[in-house]
Amino acid sequence: MPTLNWIGKEKVINHHQDVPYKILEPQYGFADGEQQSEPNDSGNKIIHGDNLEALKSLLPEYEGKIKCIYIDPPYNTGNESWVYNDNVNHPKIKKWLGDVVGKDGEDLTRHDKWLCMVYPRLKLLHKLLAKDGAIFISIDDNEQAHLKLLCDEIFGANNFIANIVWQKRTSPDARLNLGAAHDFIICYSKVTSSSRQQFNLLPPSEPRSKDYKNLDNDSRGNWASVDLSGQIGHATSSQFYTIQSPSGISHQPPKDRCWALAETTFRQLEKDERIWFGKDGKSRPRLKKYINEIEGVSTWTWWGNSEVGHNQEATKELKMILNDVNYFETPKPIRLLEKILKLSTKDNDIILDSFAGSGTTAHAVLNLNKQDGGNRKFILIEMEDYSKTITAERVKRVIKGYGQFPSTGGVAESRGGIKTVEGTGGSFNYYQLGEPLFLEEDILNEAVGIENILKYIWYSETRTAYSPLKKSLIEENYRIGSKDQTDYYFYYIQEAVTTVDYDFMAKIKYKASQYIIYADNCLLEKDFMLKHHIIFKKIPRDITRF
Repeated sequence: MPTLNWIGKEKVINHHQDVPYKILEPQYGFADGEQQSEPNDSGNKIIHGDNLEALKSLLPEYEGKIKCIYIDPPYNTGNESWVYNDNVNHPKIKKWLGDVVGKDGEDLTRHDKWLCMVYPRLKLLHKLLAKDGAIFISIDDNEQAHLKLLCDEIFGANNFIANIVWQKRTSPDARLNLGAAHDFIICYSKVTSSSRQQFNLLPPSEPRSKDYKNLDNDSRGNWASVDLSGQIGHATSSQFYTIQSPSGISHQPPKDRCWALAETTFRQLEKDERIWFGKDGKSRPRLKKYINEIEGVSTWTWWGNSEVGHNQEATKELKMILNDVNYFETPKPIRLLEKILKLSTKDNDIILDSFAGSGTTAHAVLNLNKQDGGNRKFILIEMEDYSKTITAERVKRVIKGYGQFPSTGGVAESRGGIKTVEGTGGSFNYYQLGEPLFLEEDILNEAVGIENILKYIWYSETRTAYSPLKKSLIEENYRIGSKDQTDYYFYYIQEAVTTVDYDFMAKIKYKASQYIIYADNCLLEKDFMLKHHIIFKKIPRDITRF
């Protein structure tokens, strides 16, 4: 398989493993249309902080659990006018490139910088994606070819699903002979197996729905006619017969073909008035297929703006929600994200967007939940300071309701020429990326709190999310949980040295096949530990880094 090489690749290919693990610090909750000091149990998160570090912080709770990932990373166009600098010259990213890539970074081209930035993020996104999940990445021609090779390497070439073409604009660019009218949305699954993403069949789009009409005032509703001829290869004698039209014209199967239906089936459909011979009753017979019989249709990889919206529509949506705030030159329309979610998620799935921007992904999740009564969860990550004033603010207004021009659609009522979109309802918690779990020289950072330390320890051992025991840690003699017949203990006291000795072991109440015990010291004899299947791990030396 072809692979992509660039300046600095060897420095970033495993960088995701060296990213410091930081704590997510809740800042406030938002529920019942009000901001509250305490977080709620909604499961929806908006995180302010570097998305590489924030993705690392999500692993203990969400590895392998995200059903749909959508990201809209910088397109690397060189356009400096964006708030999120699109040529990857953002000060935070430049500092990161200098710290990670080193001296080689001084000579990096724009494309090399972009690849160095996106590679470790994709590695962590791959870890977070569920086995039956899919990732959708918006991109344009500047990096599409590079991104495809990068995803082939990280997700596997066999897991490539589609390169969707989205018509992002409607007006021609007078400055260019060939103005760009489309973006790409590259889609990959997590694994190549029976458990890979199975996309949902969707109702026919509005353009395709227009194919369904009611030319004969059929009481059963709109319909489209389907060709009744079939391939001759596996035909039986029952598929060769004469059909008489109402006008008296006899019809045989077309040359080198047969009828798609056996004669007995056809006669029943004819009796049910489901055969169409054209307005004049003379045309070749076709089957009437009613629109209300369609459970869903497969999705094409060409998404026109009449179906999913365009940049101008998205700009108008954002201006109305945020009272004419216009920080984004080419935001994504809500309908585009809604289609991605309808295609790839069900009621209780988790959706992640680590380049959240204006928060369109959360808006689409809330809309879809309102439409079908689902309980999808969203996680947004935004590194810019506007995560509070734009990203989170938009989500608040979507939950409560907002004003909108009539042309952009939505459930609304008229108020002085402007329509007010009803709130979707819902709630979320706002987080700040906080302190690292480990300080310099690998010292455990006690300031993050014991629960965050235990969450990290449990995940590093079991690769599962931590659920605190009902009893206190001290009551359980520092037992943090049990999995696969192994009990885990974290014997840790601030400003004190802990020692695993025979007195400590005598207090253990639970019998297990194996005991893994973290502490500062251990005085147990090796034979005793072997006999009782005890594994000692020294704090912080033996705490696994991931």
